[in-house]
Amino acid sequence: MAVFTSVIPIEANEWLKRYSIGSLTDLVGIATGIENTNYFLTTTQGRFVLTIFEKLTAIELPFYLNLMSHLARHAIPCPAPVADNENQFLGTLKGKPAAIVSRLSGVTVMAPDLSHCERVGATLANMHLAGRSFREHLDHPRGARWRSETAPKVMSFLDAARQTLLRDEIAYQARIDFTLLPQGAIHADLFRDNVLFDGARLGGVIDFYFAGVDAWLFDVAVTINDWCVHPDGYFDAIHANGFLAAYAAIRPFTDAERSVWPTMLRAAALRFWLSRLYDFYLPRPGELIHAHDPEHFRRILDLRIALQDQGPTL
Repeated sequence: MAVFTSVIPIEANEWLKRYSIGSLTDLVGIATGIENTNYFLTTTQGRFVLTIFEKLTAIELPFYLNLMSHLARHAIPCPAPVADNENQFLGTLKGKPAAIVSRLSGVTVMAPDLSHCERVGATLANMHLAGRSFREHLDHPRGARWRSETAPKVMSFLDAARQTLLRDEIAYQARIDFTLLPQGAIHADLFRDNVLFDGARLGGVIDFYFAGVDAWLFDVAVTINDWCVHPDGYFDAIHANGFLAAYAAIRPFTDAERSVWPTMLRAAALRFWLSRLYDFYLPRPGELIHAHDPEHFRRILDLRIALQDQGPTL
């Protein structure tokens, strides 16, 4: 279980006294995730998720919690943070920032079909438009600056070919200016395990803790690189075209976005190759840490470079 901070029921029940959501009936650690400690929290009044934040600070966290609250109020299916009796979303548990959010219905779909991809595309577009009225700002924490700062930390773990790939792609992306593309709040991590389906209905989008303000197109690239690919990293053309059409039906793409689309697919692949390298080679202590295989996104990056003009078009 991906738990860095252990919480026992008596501790959780004591902490719940600051809320008006009943007393604890069940507490179960959530096995997925590598950034935070998460528990399914059931009380006499409902089902929730308790998150203890292992890296994010009390300065950064209001952006994420307020963004989720904003999107939930605008009919985006995402967790709604629960305010405590002092009307605060954020508290402290075991000496770390912690929050409670609503628990959504549904399960992850790891082998999506076309209809799943279309629903995710439409939901992502609606989420981007709903976020236009959100006035808080936080730079995307896994943007270009983070990539440039993180690459040297993992370079020594790589063989010569992978060092060259990483060094060259960092340099290539540094020459590209994405700041004139349509911008706003992005999820930035909308993988299959961060979307819940309740039958045919998209039940929720979860885990906003990599969100920030960046080009909406980056969010599209991150999502399609996971939802619409075969296990070998090649695109599933039918799924990819369905996803993009569903998104564009709600928020049409601009000419500027079309011109940099292949490069943005590379940027999205680079971001996750780099973060997985870091988590794999430089993990922090925990009871059990689920680190993803970095090679999957290295292969995707190689493919996006080699087949730059042969992927799905906007």
